[in-house]
Amino acid sequence: MILPPSLHPGDQVAIIATARSIAEGDLQPAIQLLKSWRLVPVLGESIGLQEHQFAGTDKERATDLQNQINDRKIKAIWCAKGGYGSIRILDLVDFSSLKTQTKWLIGYSDVTAIHLHLQSLGIASLHAQMASAIETRSVLTSEELKHVLFGKKLQVEYASQHPNQITGEVKGELIGGNLSVLYSAIGSHSLPNFENKILFLEDLDEYLYHIDRMMQNLKRSGLLSKISGLIVGGMTDMNDNSTPFGKTAEDIIYGVVKDLSIPVAFHFPAGHLETNLPLIFGETAHLSVTSERVQLTY
Repeated sequence: MILPPSLHPGDQVAIIATARSIAEGDLQPAIQLLKSWRLVPVLGESIGLQEHQFAGTDKERATDLQNQINDRKIKAIWCAKGGYGSIRILDLVDFSSLKTQTKWLIGYSDVTAIHLHLQSLGIASLHAQMASAIETRSVLTSEELKHVLFGKKLQVEYASQHPNQITGEVKGELIGGNLSVLYSAIGSHSLPNFENKILFLEDLDEYLYHIDRMMQNLKRSGLLSKISGLIVGGMTDMNDNSTPFGKTAEDIIYGVVKDLSIPVAFHFPAGHLETNLPLIFGETAHLSVTSERVQLTY
């Protein structure tokens, strides 16, 4: 897996919109944050564009991403906003130059589509908070993002006594992201190899039966039987029908994976949460799960 180099003061960071539209004014906190890190923010041409809910047409968003990939002065690409739309531009972009002039691609949620595609190409990327709304997240969220971008080794440890936690230790490359977006990529050339990988999952605003349907697909397609560990982040603002499904999202996931004989961690501080810690997709990590604690180190 190709790992992008660390950033240095003076490096340029492009902010682009690969999905929903966003105004430049909404990005001022992120722009000021980059400047405080002595980085140089560069707004892509997709910022401020609007085509219905999208930040311009698919071609316009793809062109902006392509330009930032091709520009040797740009050392990282920070996605501005999620929602939906990144998967629509994947086949309009040539990612091949990232193999020789690698740079961080940063984002989460809908950006999972790009993360998966990069993982399938052997290029690491950073699952982390978008540029928009970063001021609403915890201080730790932005601090850890800075640390990873500047080359500090990531280590996450937290207390967790979730009743469904499955203990164990494993090493493997971390892959995954938003469950709904991952589900939409199954069967496409953008889906990476799951063999011996540690899978991370999170989601937002989904119906519980949708979570079950997606997990059943991952099981029946054989993907879950290949992984060596599972990390479950925020399963935030789940919905239910008038006749309750009868299980939480975490219970649903546990029911599908409990017989796989792999460590499973719950309540990992990443996803649509106040603390959304960065995860390096594509780099080998060590996952340790006990009945009381979870530790992830690189």
